[in-house]
Amino acid sequence: MTLERRSYGYSKMEKEDPEEVNHRRAQFLIYKVMEKADSRRKPSFLRVRICRLRVKIGRRLKRLRKNITAGKVGVYRQVLSQLKAWKRLLGGGETVVTLPHLFT
Repeated sequence: MTLERRSYGYSKMEKEDPEEVNHRRAQFLIYKVMEKADSRRKPSFLRVRICRLRVKIGRRLKRLRKNITAGKVGVYRQVLSQLKAWKRLLGGGETVVTLPHLFT
């Protein structure tokens, strides 16, 4: 039994053309993009429902915030109108008690 020695050395290649390298790289990238597009599945029913639910919750929160802000403005207006009414009743717009000035 004799063992033969084989040479597995690489043969020297010519230097590649830069245009050829760019072309091969572009082909590879196109292949990868096409492969990725093929592997995409349509979105699952559950994901679509969750997305719609998130949008619905967001809209409700936005509406709630607007209502709270409008409510604050309404309360503020009511308090001001009550204060004006009390002011008219008590002194007709004049100050009832005069406070001494601290820095005179």
